[in-house]
Amino acid sequence: MIRLLIVDDHPAMRAGLTAVLRAEPGIVPLGAASSEDDLPAMLERTSPDVVLLDYHLPGADGLKLCRRMKREQPAPAVLLYSAYADSAMVVPAILAGADGLMNKSAPAPELFDALRAVARGDRVLPPVPRELLEHAGTRIEAEDQPILAMMIDGTSPAEVADTLRIDQRDVARRIDGMIERLRVEIAAVQA
Repeated sequence: MIRLLIVDDHPAMRAGLTAVLRAEPGIVPLGAASSEDDLPAMLERTSPDVVLLDYHLPGADGLKLCRRMKREQPAPAVLLYSAYADSAMVVPAILAGADGLMNKSAPAPELFDALRAVARGDRVLPPVPRELLEHAGTRIEAEDQPILAMMIDGTSPAEVADTLRIDQRDVARRIDGMIERLRVEIAAVQA
């Protein structure tokens, strides 16, 4: 049984997702949050296994919300959900700690499969094309490139800190900086 929280600012999307997911065996939508302000109380009240998180929320940022949720113990699996989900978003999604990235246009069976996969602990992310990774490498500081490489390989921030023998807070700050630099690039790709 997968306990699911939906986070989306569009009422029709929340209602549609809730109805479709409620009909799927083994997935239990526990509720829906419409904003960053609603999210903490909903997380505390529902303790979901998986959060289906809209990438674009008014006044909020799905990447930052994902990072914040992944710092919680226990952290839910997070499937970022966006109309713009493509390979250009995968590097920032990985840095944010997302377990998956899915386009809102995907058929319902693909969404069900992705939710089940991230609930099992699998990553559901598009492959990172080499040229995209190289481009991301030019957008970040040279000292952050080892962190990026380890995160792409699935290394946790705590393991990155241990491997590089640097403070976990420094790793977190550097990851936040990389996400910020790469987010600008996403906006340019989408324009």
